[in-house]
Amino acid sequence: MPQINPWINFNGNAEEAFEFYRSVFGGEFSKLKHVEGSDEISLIALPIGDNTLIANDVPKSMGRVDENENRSKIAVSVESRAEADRIFAGLSAGGAVECPMDEDASGSYFGMFRDKFGIEWIIDFDPAA
Repeated sequence: MPQINPWINFNGNAEEAFEFYRSVFGGEFSKLKHVEGSDEISLIALPIGDNTLIANDVPKSMGRVDENENRSKIAVSVESRAEADRIFAGLSAGGAVECPMDEDASGSYFGMFRDKFGIEWIIDFDPAA
């Protein structure tokens, strides 16, 4: 069964923001990955109840996030590559693919797109989860 979690983009202060969120909600980070050779966060996750708040710092090479516009995504975590492909294909139909489904250096299989209604999504399968 897919799990849906909010994903927030930050302009270099994801870790600071998540330390604040952790001070309010409690708990421990389930993931904290820095961009190699940088203070930027490539992935940070804070479980809150049955859900997880997820974020990253947008790479400087992509420019700043417009903080008055949509700076969040909906992340869907799935149980298999096949399920990831199915959901990606279905939700991205008629939309704009930003990052096709592919494996990253850590072994996660993910993709990003904006659906035909302008909503941004991330589909992720992590075989280690």
